Amino acid sequence: MSEESWHSARLIPTSGINGAEEQERRATSALLAVLAAVREFGRVLTQPLGAPAGAVRTYIEVPFQLGERKVIPDGLIRVSRGQRSWTALVEVKTGTNELGAEQLENYLDLAREQGFDALITISNQIPAMPGQHPAKVDKRKLRKVALHHWSWTHVLCEAVLQKEHRGVADPDQAWILGELIRYLEHPRSGAMAFEDMGPSWVPLREAVSAGTLRATDAAAAEVALRFDALLRFAGLQLGRRLGAEVVPALSRRELAEPQLRVQGQVAQLVNGGTFSGGIRIPDTVGTLRVTADLRANQVCCQVEVDAPREGRPATRVNWLVRQLKDAPEQVRLESFALHARGAGAAELLRAVRLDPAVLIEDPKKEIRSFRVARTFPLGGKRGTGRGSFIDSVLEAINRFYEDVLQNLKPWAAQPPRMRPDSAFTPPEQVPVALVSTAPSSQDGAEEPPSTGVPLPVPPAPSAAGPLSAPGA
Repeated sequence: MSEESWHSARLIPTSGINGAEEQERRATSALLAVLAAVREFGRVLTQPLGAPAGAVRTYIEVPFQLGERKVIPDGLIRVSRGQRSWTALVEVKTGTNELGAEQLENYLDLAREQGFDALITISNQIPAMPGQHPAKVDKRKLRKVALHHWSWTHVLCEAVLQKEHRGVADPDQAWILGELIRYLEHPRSGAMAFEDMGPSWVPLREAVSAGTLRATDAAAAEVALRFDALLRFAGLQLGRRLGAEVVPALSRRELAEPQLRVQGQVAQLVNGGTFSGGIRIPDTVGTLRVTADLRANQVCCQVEVDAPREGRPATRVNWLVRQLKDAPEQVRLESFALHARGAGAAELLRAVRLDPAVLIEDPKKEIRSFRVARTFPLGGKRGTGRGSFIDSVLEAINRFYEDVLQNLKPWAAQPPRMRPDSAFTPPEQVPVALVSTAPSSQDGAEEPPSTGVPLPVPPAPSAAGPLSAPGA
């Protein structure tokens, strides 16, 4: 038998997983062990939660007594540095299992009683906004104990970023982290991707098509949260591939009051049958905006690009077209003039390549910005696979970034050029007596506008000396 058919030994095997309980226990043990073994990975996950930059120790299924009951959390993390110690309980769910509020409240009571700092939950649930928790617990229990949530997608994304992009100093630790990544990416690990738009998806689509959806319908708010969670998942997936932190594009007010975001999404869905949102990708020209139209069965990805601040309108259009030389001809371009209201000129890229003037409505007005967009077919199925809503949105985002957004660069003005020394040299026809004795920044400057009257030319100096007075 050739070596090509041999199977490499894995540090964390997926074989032997029987049932959800075994899957959950193995995922918990693998993650916590690697958190303690790989210093950089442990820090990148625990420091944002308030842990010090110290040694990480982890434990699994630690028994505690809470009143008359015996409570066994899935795990415990303790980070120590000097005299300071930070401790968090850990509750883990895999597969489609969801976190229960009653169980979490018991763990919060236990953490408060033991003087622990936090409770960390890990599951496949992805909150719609950063900092939110997928389970609703009594806020009074959070006065002394913090509640944090990691989705398995977030854990996997951080592991890939640390190993492939940020780096791990110790080669053995890097290999261990790679084994965790292999395990979490395996379908049997229970660390799933975003795979379901929820039970309200089909009734909501039917109500949108029939025009009977109302803002008070519970399905509208539920699916709006699912759409925002899908955008977060898309950002995490894209960030893994780019080696960058891709985050949702949310205003400060939306982050402070998440319900405002939900209300806006519901109103947009009721009035126009659309969802919309954005993701921010580091060092790109702008926010990638995504709009899913359930009535037209289309998803549109677009980005706003500031036009150059100098040059003629045609020059500014050509500047953009040159950057889109490899983009599909179905890309739509729009131009917006300075101080103009309403929609600007719009054409497909194939037409603009032939004639840039189609994006210029008024040659006398400056173009201030462009919009670059592309529309893709939108699936309607609730889950994943061909013809699904989830996969069509993810594919649209990835293709738009690869074909368009990653090739766009912001305009930058040319730095001023240093004037050569020859610019300070007086013209040969100017008499030496009239030349300044020291170089000036005005030497070689443009001549003043002509008045039509020729200036008198001074006579050449005489060899006999200064001019004599008349009659001398």
